[in-house]
Amino acid sequence: MTNSQAVQSATEAPFYRAAGDEVDVFAAAARRGVPVLLKGPTGCGKTRFVEAMAHQLGRELITVAGHEDMTSADLVGRFQLKGGETVWVDGPLTRAARHGAICYLDEVVEARQDTIVVIHSLADHRRELSIDRLGATLRAAPGFQLVISYNPGYQSVLKNLKESTRQRFVAIELGFPPAEVEAEVVAHESGIDLSTAHALVKVGHAIRGLQGSPLGEVSSTRMLILAGELVAEGLSLRRAAQSAIVEILSDDQDVVRALGELVDAVLPAT
Repeated sequence: MTNSQAVQSATEAPFYRAAGDEVDVFAAAARRGVPVLLKGPTGCGKTRFVEAMAHQLGRELITVAGHEDMTSADLVGRFQLKGGETVWVDGPLTRAARHGAICYLDEVVEARQDTIVVIHSLADHRRELSIDRLGATLRAAPGFQLVISYNPGYQSVLKNLKESTRQRFVAIELGFPPAEVEAEVVAHESGIDLSTAHALVKVGHAIRGLQGSPLGEVSSTRMLILAGELVAEGLSLRRAAQSAIVEILSDDQDVVRALGELVDAVLPAT
């Protein structure tokens, strides 16, 4: 398994709080084996949602992080030399199809278009994967489901999903959760109290609500959790927010200064 692949094996249920009907939609799609497209900003909880659903459904989850150098062989598999012999090694997509697991391709549009095409036959009525190097076609086992994700607000025009790919999926749009839910998540994940989590969430909402913002990304739930972890280790709210949020969002000193002033205005006086 490479650094871009992960297999969920923990027995403890991943912590996830639904903000809408996403659990019902995913479960319905899973019962039919329908592939799911998750849309949403970076750090809003797409990966955690898939982990929670895989646990709820009792299915193995194989996660692959998309990147521009990914090839179809990285997904399907390749021949490798082992012990002086050449043997075939399944890629993560093939393993998931063979064993009836959920295959989650995170930020799939980062991969080349000729790589993405390999999922088409698994994402429609055929539910088959052509393994050209073996001269074989693999029928997906019961329970197999394909899930992909991307951030439509971040991806460029040159990096988008083609209609021929999109129309094979049902979409679930995930955003940042309501303040009460997000505070609960931040508190649970970072180990801080709920009132402190609410203060960090207030910072997050203030930054997300900036008009005409020069920021490429906004403060994600993931950032708020990281700030909370720093607070749990004894840092002040202001210092934690500066390190985990403000300095991460921009390198422009004017923007950093403005964000810092916003944080000062939002956080409670100490």
